[in-house]
Amino acid sequence: MASHCVGESDGLSFYLARQEDYNDAMGISHDIYGGMDYLPHRFLSWMTEPGRVVIIARRAGKLVALESGLVVDGGETVIVEGLRVCPNERGRGLARIIQTFTDGYIKQLYPGVKTKRLTRGDDPGPEKLRKFNVLARRAVLSLWGNSAGFESFVSGLKKTLYESSSISSCPVVSKLNSEAMKAVLLDPDVCSRLLLPGNLLIQDWQPLKLMESNLQVLERRDLSWFIDGSGEKPWFVSFHTPLYPIPFHGGSLRFNIDLYGTDFTLAKMALTAHLDGVRSEMQGMVVVQIYMHPSIWGELKQFCEGYEVVKQLRDYWEQLLLEQDF
Repeated sequence: MASHCVGESDGLSFYLARQEDYNDAMGISHDIYGGMDYLPHRFLSWMTEPGRVVIIARRAGKLVALESGLVVDGGETVIVEGLRVCPNERGRGLARIIQTFTDGYIKQLYPGVKTKRLTRGDDPGPEKLRKFNVLARRAVLSLWGNSAGFESFVSGLKKTLYESSSISSCPVVSKLNSEAMKAVLLDPDVCSRLLLPGNLLIQDWQPLKLMESNLQVLERRDLSWFIDGSGEKPWFVSFHTPLYPIPFHGGSLRFNIDLYGTDFTLAKMALTAHLDGVRSEMQGMVVVQIYMHPSIWGELKQFCEGYEVVKQLRDYWEQLLLEQDF
């Protein structure tokens, strides 16, 4: 283990995380994010992801904290993720210590980084927010139910969609190759057409500038896309990540959908298409998180109401997009 030590501070030894640290990392993650924790699913892939740094802190050999950063935007930005502290160490400033060390280590590896960016699902209050530029807020609609419930739920959405619009069949989602993504996302006026938050594309909590190097990040995510049919300059774009397991409710699947644009009808079409595209992959309990411009939240909530089998998990909440100098 000593050969992987990258520094010491405040009684802690810091290491680059390895696959062998998985169980220890999960041991300090109990009830993180209310059971919605993505790290059990992603930890091992983080070990080999290009541009990713994962630091763990140990005290007397015991893993007590973890922090990660992903360098994007052509080496100019780090997205910080995954911060967690052992429950019996919380409230002692340990989060600040590992954040400070991780920032310093990333600066050594990537001296061109100028900006730190992150997303939060809670509002930390004005005092903490003063440290950041609040670039945007996105509304989140949370749904949950079992796989059988989602089967009838999606059938109901499709019926409502057909009856209220001129479409005769459900739109579909598909994979996009790099050239197709480039055509859609690197168009000079795409940010204004889609009202992108902070002129960034947030893919499952990772905010990215629309630039060619970041398309490689998106390609690694195995995304399925919905592009409205208005031609080369769409007014609505969305995508989903594959379902993945989370600890919630004793074991569930999580499904994240990112919507961009403000047309209500297109939002309903996109949501229905994404859900329809994964119905056969749903098993057991499923939690769906849908991220969108705040102006369409109420309409989508109403579209999803009236089903006993799939219900809203949380009231209105927001995803905050934050940035500060690095």
